[in-house]
Amino acid sequence: MATALAGDPPVAAPPRQGRRRSPLWWAAVALPSAAALVYTVATRRLTGDLHYVLAALRTGRAAGYSPSEVFTHRPFFYRWFVAGLDRLAFGGTAAREALMGAAGVLLAAAAAYALYAALLRRVTGREAAFTAGATGLALALAPRNDFLQPEWAAVVLTVVAVAAALGPERPWRAALLAAVPLGLAVMMKYSTAATAAIGVLLVYVVDRGRAVRLAVLGVPAAVALLALSLLAGSHEGQWMEDMPLINQSALSRTGIRPGFILARSVDFLADRAVAGPVLLLLPGALLLVLARVRGRRRRAELLGVALLIGLAAQAVVVVQGNWFLYHAAQLPVLAAAAWGLAVGGARRSPPWCFGAVSLVYGVLPVLYAGAPEGVQRPWVVWTASLVALLAALVDVLSERRGERRRPPRGVRSVVLVALTGVVCLTASIWPGSPHLVLHGRVTMTGADYLTEMRRTQREADRLRARMPAGAPVLYLAFGDTTYYVDHPARCRYPIATFLQRTRYLPDVADLPSFKENADCVDHHPAPYAVLERRWFRPGMVNQELWRRVTAVYDCPRGDAGARMVLCVRKSGAGQHG
Repeated sequence: MATALAGDPPVAAPPRQGRRRSPLWWAAVALPSAAALVYTVATRRLTGDLHYVLAALRTGRAAGYSPSEVFTHRPFFYRWFVAGLDRLAFGGTAAREALMGAAGVLLAAAAAYALYAALLRRVTGREAAFTAGATGLALALAPRNDFLQPEWAAVVLTVVAVAAALGPERPWRAALLAAVPLGLAVMMKYSTAATAAIGVLLVYVVDRGRAVRLAVLGVPAAVALLALSLLAGSHEGQWMEDMPLINQSALSRTGIRPGFILARSVDFLADRAVAGPVLLLLPGALLLVLARVRGRRRRAELLGVALLIGLAAQAVVVVQGNWFLYHAAQLPVLAAAAWGLAVGGARRSPPWCFGAVSLVYGVLPVLYAGAPEGVQRPWVVWTASLVALLAALVDVLSERRGERRRPPRGVRSVVLVALTGVVCLTASIWPGSPHLVLHGRVTMTGADYLTEMRRTQREADRLRARMPAGAPVLYLAFGDTTYYVDHPARCRYPIATFLQRTRYLPDVADLPSFKENADCVDHHPAPYAVLERRWFRPGMVNQELWRRVTAVYDCPRGDAGARMVLCVRKSGAGQHG
């Protein structure tokens, strides 16, 4: 631990002394972890944002557009990433989503193994196993809102980049290997450049020279990949300019309001911790790690880097302005890695108090979601984080008092504490765990989300039954509806996002992408249109656009409670296109 954090050259691990430790004890950690992964793959399903991307890719592909040419509200390389996962899947909806989930879990496992192999050169085997294992589990057992999102993919790529930067003996070769995954991390969403920067900072705390080399090669790699996407994507430059302008909450539109940003950040971080309680353990884990670092100057430096990493992670959320939980998907993974380093680096006795709190927090999301609304408050969540910090402080003081008296504890004790981490990291996968949290209040659990998706699927099935198989559709509906209707589109904008945003931002109608999207309505129009009134809001979108829609399609009012209706093209309408 001291070698890795003090920046000294790595030294060979000392030979093991004493009797051989049985690997059977580690099965106590591996088997529950494997069971949790299997359960997660079978039951998690994909979130609505993934439905949106998949719906656009599938219906656009049926219309003859490749992922390079279809608009999904996501950049070029991420579109190809999701399209590649989708091509691996087969079967019905549940089976396809499970297979995509399994592929994501394998990617997380591969990244974790690469990190483990790299860390073995710098820390003890226990530290490497705990840190990499916790990182991999945090990625594989990520909340549904995070899993396979651009932010999640960027974290996986950044973990690979960190492993590549620290692993090989030759620093420049290591930086060259790490530059590509680091550049791809930036390309997942552009705002994920902050995640890539966090990766460079993590390398910095271990080896400053390698961090500088990684930055020197990583920036040109990202620029080259961006240039490649602009050349390969027919509309990539246009979409890169237009996409930020359809976000009514972006910082560029709202301006900088320090009071609001601070207050909202406090609430947001509490919400994020409810969805992934390992984040509550981050301050305590940092305390345990810093307590083992020699030298006040080095501790101050590491604390400064930790604060800089936290600010970078939160800045991405603030700039985008939507305050979606998955915008900070890197925070639970960072917290898990810190937890692994803190527990795996224990010198003589595992941090029992910290482990006990970790175990309790494994059931916290379910209990919190079922608590009265008066209890669901951000200050309650912050209090829980303070409890974890105090538990870590007790362990630090206890270790210092007994450092000279106690013999090192056996592997059994370490395994027991490791199990508490596994329990904590599984907290977000249960049906009763929060799916959405806003200002401390759980607005939807995982079970609620699945119920809502089944309702959407039933409504989509009713619409499908009224259309001929394979009939093209104009979708004036959001991603979940398009995902389940799954009829081919007829243009490169399968989901009318640019058209819908005029209900919030009238100036979106001046964008080139809006004009192209609007032409889908009456230029070679599809025989059917699916209208989701709650999302599209006919009375609130651009009125000239709505006149074009009603000139081509007959849209019924719909039954009471129905969220979507099937519109039919009028006889002879739109044939001039």
